[in-house]
Amino acid sequence: GEKTEWPERLQTMKGVWGVLLLFTIVMGGIYLGIFTPTEAAGIGAGGAFLITLFRGRMTLRNLFETLADTARTSAMLFAVVIGALIFSDFINRAGLPDMLLEMVTAMDVAPIVVILAILAIYIVLGMVFESLSMMLLTVPVFYPLVASLGFDLVWFGIVVVVVTEISLITPPVGMNVFVLSAVLRDVKTGTIFKGVTPFWCADIVRLALIVFIAQIALFLPEMLYRQG
Repeated sequence: GEKTEWPERLQTMKGVWGVLLLFTIVMGGIYLGIFTPTEAAGIGAGGAFLITLFRGRMTLRNLFETLADTARTSAMLFAVVIGALIFSDFINRAGLPDMLLEMVTAMDVAPIVVILAILAIYIVLGMVFESLSMMLLTVPVFYPLVASLGFDLVWFGIVVVVVTEISLITPPVGMNVFVLSAVLRDVKTGTIFKGVTPFWCADIVRLALIVFIAQIALFLPEMLYRQG
């Protein structure tokens, strides 16, 4: 595009002052410890509502449609959470975590191989599930196994979040890519996948660093302590 001069840039900023203000309040409040990320979501929604009112763009019809969409989304999330809780209780009563641990022990493989298998499962699940459903359904199964293998559980939580987000843009069925394709109807899905691929590769490198380098950093002090 053509180069834009600073006066024109500042003039354009007037149209997005609300977004900048809201971003500053939400992110600043999180990093300053004023409120939690969950509370920040509510503050962000409330702030967006006030900005819309200030600009005079909020009508009763828009308000009703927004509340209806929120109710539908909340109902679907509650259905997922309730189903996941029932599923978690079922697998615990059925003894699935213990059976899974016995199976892995019988296979006599290195613990890191088990982690790599779990990551592969998340990549596949990301093709058909969204992130919240995936974690609610899998963490109750994998958590006892990972804990019994001696891995740091905070580290495992970080790995799960990273691989979950990677799985949602993984070809050929990355869910987020198809969501974007539905919004950008004039752009082909293949074009979106091509644009996402460099970021996907960078995320794989980041995941490898977290899995191998961070795990070594966590195990090394403990190993030295035991030898000392």
